[in-house]
Amino acid sequence: MPGDTDPEVVETSGPGVDSIVCTVRVPADPAAVASVRKAVVADLTGRDLPEDLVGEAEIVASELLTNAVRHARPLSDGTIRVRWKIRGEVVEVEVTDGGGATTPKPAPRTVWLSSGRGLRIVRSMAHEWGVTEDRTGNVVWATLGGPSRRRAT
Repeated sequence: MPGDTDPEVVETSGPGVDSIVCTVRVPADPAAVASVRKAVVADLTGRDLPEDLVGEAEIVASELLTNAVRHARPLSDGTIRVRWKIRGEVVEVEVTDGGGATTPKPAPRTVWLSSGRGLRIVRSMAHEWGVTEDRTGNVVWATLGGPSRRRAT
């Protein structure tokens, strides 16, 4: 997996007739972020989704993956999983990692921060966002483009 430039996008049907789920697994390496951005944009653009929604999904996927690479452990197979779910014109982006020392949360608001604004950016773009923790790690997710249909977990 290290050295891969274009991750393989695996598409499956999600719950419901109008739901599509795309998944990529990438190494826990900052170089993987650009390839995931490219994959998200190519996939969503090919589905004729609104340009602003595609741009927001690109930014959110980038921020969530960057946070996972910087602050969390990889999953047991050495990767981080990025998934985007499409339901009509609603896109949910989620990143699953092996967990970190702390629960992901937005950094405090300050003009002095030179980094650490990723989750604040995600929060400002998302209709909803959150973190699901379990024994294997964290799933950080964000819903873009309209009313959420995410089920409570």
